[in-house]
Amino acid sequence: MKQIYADVIQFRGSHYDFGYMQGEEIKDSYLVQNRHNQWKVRTPRFQIIVEEAQKLFQQFGSSIWEEFEGLKDSLQWPIERVLLEFGGYRVKVPRSGCSILVGEDYLVRNYDYHPKTYDGRLVSFQPTDQGLATIGTSQRVTGRCDGMNEKGLSLGYTFINRKRPGDGFVCHMVGRLVLELCKNTDEAVRLLKEIPHRGSFSYVLFDRNKDTATIVETSPRGVEVRKDSACTNHFVKMEKENRHFLDDSNKRLATMKYNQQNTLTANEAFQLLNDKDKGLFSNQYYNWAGTIHTVEYFPESLKVWFALGGDQNPITFNFKEWLANVDFPNERITGKVDTTIPFLNMEKADWFRNKNEN
Repeated sequence: MKQIYADVIQFRGSHYDFGYMQGEEIKDSYLVQNRHNQWKVRTPRFQIIVEEAQKLFQQFGSSIWEEFEGLKDSLQWPIERVLLEFGGYRVKVPRSGCSILVGEDYLVRNYDYHPKTYDGRLVSFQPTDQGLATIGTSQRVTGRCDGMNEKGLSLGYTFINRKRPGDGFVCHMVGRLVLELCKNTDEAVRLLKEIPHRGSFSYVLFDRNKDTATIVETSPRGVEVRKDSACTNHFVKMEKENRHFLDDSNKRLATMKYNQQNTLTANEAFQLLNDKDKGLFSNQYYNWAGTIHTVEYFPESLKVWFALGGDQNPITFNFKEWLANVDFPNERITGKVDTTIPFLNMEKADWFRNKNEN
């Protein structure tokens, strides 16, 4: 078993200052060192066109570009490298798992991915210049793989395929844009229909209306919207986009649907996803599909439950109190996972094959 951790990041201020602060925090970290070393092995299959990327962020009314500028100045990098590492535009995304379940007043999800990609950061940010305050887990520093904003809009995404990527935003930057720019599910659906998508993902949306979750199926070739309370790694409407082997995705979906026959409390739903013996928690870290964290968002109370690894009692974060300037007491979250694979944020984690990793 490996002891792992995620840092709790809290910041109130402008996007530029937020970027500058993050640059100071990560400049000598494993997170930056490992990403730099990975490009010695992995070849980017995309272009960085600064003017085009900047125009798109500004087109959708986002101030995230100012965050890039802060990172650039703090790290003393050219803007091209900032966009390469953290820009969230035109980046190839490998396969992953993930299961998402929505109940009467919660959205809970397992984040299943590869340890060598994990930022290990739960981030709360209240911008003073533009955009909604958000809390969520970061991906590539500036992106969010799940989260909730001050209006209660909650989001998680699931991977579908990596076939025929297009020019557009990757999943974690899409998540960040939705959470900062949209007050509710309807606004999020409109944005997801408007922005260009690099890959194929389902975005699960839930807000204070307590309606059935809205699932937005997105690809470079189209966007479809449906209602459901559970989501894994295949499309229901855009079936032609799906991978050929969907046994695991269908099995996890069936497990959630079966358990939903009886109304699940928030605690029961969390245990269903986080307990190792329930059929949803995964140890497939080497196959890019191991469960790293389980998180539950509550749109009405603005609380967050978060745990690293399986069989855990979640730590509670009261985002409503944080918005009233009451800082979280936690600086770090710890947990254990059953793998020897290095974690990006903790140790040397390059992409050279290590025969002892599992």
